[in-house]
Amino acid sequence: MAAIVTGGASGLGAATAERLARKGAQVALFDRDAERGMAKAREIGGLFQMLDVTDEAAVAAALAAAEAAHGIARILVNCAGIGAMQRVVGRDGQPHSAAEFRQVIEVNLIGTFIVLSRFAARLVTADAVGEERGVVINTASITAFDGQIGQVAYAASKGGVVGMTLPIARDLAQHRIRVVTIAPGLFETPLLLGLPPAVLEALAQQVPFPSRLGAPEEYADLVEAIVGNPMLNGETIRLDGALRMAPR
Repeated sequence: MAAIVTGGASGLGAATAERLARKGAQVALFDRDAERGMAKAREIGGLFQMLDVTDEAAVAAALAAAEAAHGIARILVNCAGIGAMQRVVGRDGQPHSAAEFRQVIEVNLIGTFIVLSRFAARLVTADAVGEERGVVINTASITAFDGQIGQVAYAASKGGVVGMTLPIARDLAQHRIRVVTIAPGLFETPLLLGLPPAVLEALAQQVPFPSRLGAPEEYADLVEAIVGNPMLNGETIRLDGALRMAPR
């Protein structure tokens, strides 16, 4: 079985790519980081395609290349995303950058939709395997539900991913394609691990149980469970150790 993982060069995407490859999938990694992406692809015996998920032509070409190498992909895991921290009105009185807000929406929400829709368009022509053709797993964030001060762009983008999960699942049901979203809490990703150790420790202590940061392998655990359970569809699953984010 073939699979595609966006943002597969590092973090949640890399752990997912490793897991799927270990389970026998032929994995294509889509990422902007060519050095890490090619290294990870070599490590798991997969294919790497460098692209920006907001570039429709590049996404179409990468999907075609992945299919030529591995056959029709039955699994898509969307992990590509960027973060941003900016108040609506800063302490200097300046409003939030519209360009930065737009970029976060473009990558996290529209990029997810571009890859998902182009992936699905190729998959609908394939024969079903058992009772389904395949599954799409998107990545949101608990920020979609309890975003903190300064996370307006990120929360909006991830809230959009959550909001489109059910309607897309209903839309693609006729084609026997499932759509599920994972909303991780505080995980060991490059974005978070760039913070000072003391800050990371303080963040970990906010998680009720287990009081630590999530491991990317635990995200991959859930991906594996979703792939294997046909009744999981149209749902957003929080993976957060019961964390509810404070305002700041």
